[in-house]
Formats: sequence, C-alpha cells, structure tokens
Amino acid sequence: MERYGSVIKIKPEKLGEYKKLHANIWPEVAKTITDCNIRNYSIYHKDGFLFSYFEYVGKDFKKDMEKMAADPKTQEWWDVCKPMQIPLDTRKKGEWWAFMEEVFHQD
Repeated sequence: MERYGSVIKIKPEKLGEYKKLHANIWPEVAKTITDCNIRNYSIYHKDGFLFSYFEYVGKDFKKDMEKMAADPKTQEWWDVCKPMQIPLDTRKKGEWWAFMEEVFHQD
C-alpha cells in the first residue's frame, strides 16, 4: 500500500458548490475510484487549500491513473470540478493536484 497526499487551491466563491458536489459524489465516479485501487480517500479544506489523501493498493499506479483518466464519467466530473480549482504554480509537469512529499507517518 502506498499513501498519497496532494494539494490544490479552491476558488473562494466555489467552495460551497465544491462541498455540495462532493457530499453527493456521482456513483460512477466513486466506483471508478475503487476500481482504480484507491482506498481511504479524503479531501480536507483549510484557508483556500484543498488537501487530498488516499491509499493506493494496486500494483501499477500509472496504469490505474490512466484507466481513471480514460473513464468518460470521471472526465465529466473533472470538467465540473476543475473550473473551481486553482492549481499550484509549483506543481510538476502533468499534475493538476500537486503531489506532496510524505515527511512523517506512524501506524
């Protein structure tokens, strides 16, 4: 199992809409997340930032992320969510949410 943390900004005027959307995640999107071997997925908000945490239980992260990106319903979901977000200037090429370095973990 691998742990992933990532961060992005949220447009202040879109926070309420974003929360409402995620309180009622589309079932097809939830299924794709599970089918792509993501577990224990959470998104937190603080001071205009969204922090995402999930655990990856698969064998090929890149392949599973490509599978997720190819899913039409997930693409539709992203088309709704992306205009609410502001990616960090410091993200790596190809990232929307900027992946974070884990500096501490305790089970």
